[in-house]
Amino acid sequence: MSPQVVQQLPIPAHFDRAKVGEVWRVPYQQRAIEAEVWANQNGIRPAADDRFRVCLLAIDVQNTFCIPEFELFVGGRSGRGAIDDNGNLCEFIYRNLGQITEIAPTMDTHRAMQIFHPIFWVNAVGEHPIPTATMITLDDVKAGVWKVNPAVAYSLGNYESLQSHALHYTQQLTDNGKYPLTVWAYHSMLGGIGHALVSAVEEAMFFHCIARGSQTSFEIKGDNPLTENYSVLRPEVMNGLDGMVIAHKNSRLIQKLLNFDAVIIAGQAKSHCVAWTIDDLLTEIQAIDPSLAKKVYLLEDCTSPVVVPGVIDFSDQADQAFQRFAEAGMHLVQSTEPMSEWLLK
Repeated sequence: MSPQVVQQLPIPAHFDRAKVGEVWRVPYQQRAIEAEVWANQNGIRPAADDRFRVCLLAIDVQNTFCIPEFELFVGGRSGRGAIDDNGNLCEFIYRNLGQITEIAPTMDTHRAMQIFHPIFWVNAVGEHPIPTATMITLDDVKAGVWKVNPAVAYSLGNYESLQSHALHYTQQLTDNGKYPLTVWAYHSMLGGIGHALVSAVEEAMFFHCIARGSQTSFEIKGDNPLTENYSVLRPEVMNGLDGMVIAHKNSRLIQKLLNFDAVIIAGQAKSHCVAWTIDDLLTEIQAIDPSLAKKVYLLEDCTSPVVVPGVIDFSDQADQAFQRFAEAGMHLVQSTEPMSEWLLK
C-alpha cells in the first residue's frame, strides 16, 4: 500500500515552542476537548482507517535527557540540542498528525543500584567513580581498579557472583565491539520527575491520541540492574557468566515495527540510545529482508549526540552511524519537509 499526498496540518493554538525546554502539567481534559474539535475541523479520520500505517518511534524524550537543568541533558555541539529537537518533533507531530497512525515513546527506566550508576562500583579506597567522566574497561576490572560495591549485594545478590558478572560483562562488551561501560549520573529514576516525558512532547502525543483514537504505546527499557539498555530492542549483554539469560530481546516490538508500512525514528541521544536502537532494527531487517530498510525514516533534526564540552564528544560517531544506516537503505529526512513527499520517494 502506497501513501497518499496529504497536506500538512496547521499547528494547534495551544503549542508554544518557547516552553519546550520547561516542565509543566499538561491540562488533559482541556486538550482532549480541543483535540476532538480540531480533528473535526481538519477532517482527521481515526487511525483505524489508515490504509498506509505509520509508526513514530520517539526514543527517550524524557526530562532527564531533554531539560537543561536535569541529569543528562543532551545539548549536542550547539548546547541546545534536545530543546531544538523537541520543538521540531512537536511541530512534526502536529503537522502530520493525520498521517501518523501510532506513536511509541520509549522510556528509559532506572533505579539507583544498576551497573552503570556510581553506587555499583568502588575503588581500593571505597570511592565511587565520577559519573560521565568514568568508563570502566575490562582491564580496569581485571586489575581491580574498580570492583563491585559490597553494599549492593544486599539488594542485588551474592557479592562473588556480582564480581564475576562484572568481569564477564566488560569482557562481553569488549568482544562485541560495544562502548566501554560508562558510569552515568543517576538518571531516568523510576518515580522521579526526570523519568517523565518532556511536557510539550507529552502534550503533543496526548493530543494525537485523542484526535486519532490511537493509544500512545509506551515502551519501558533499562530496568534490569545487571545490564545497560541503550537500545529499546535489546540490552547490551543478554547472558550471564553461566550462560543463563539475564535479559531478553524485545521481539514483540521488533515484529510490531516491521508490520508498519513506515517507521519514523527520533529522540535522544543520537549517539547512544537512538543509534543503538536503529542498529538493532537494521540487524533484524537484514536477517529477514534487507529491502525492508527503505521503510525506515530517521528525523535528523529531531536528535542530537552526547557532548560534554572538554570531556567527551560523540558527534562524529553518531554521524558515521547514520551514514551507515543510510547506505543500508534507510532514509535521512528533515521534520520540516512534508512527510507525504519523503514517504513517496
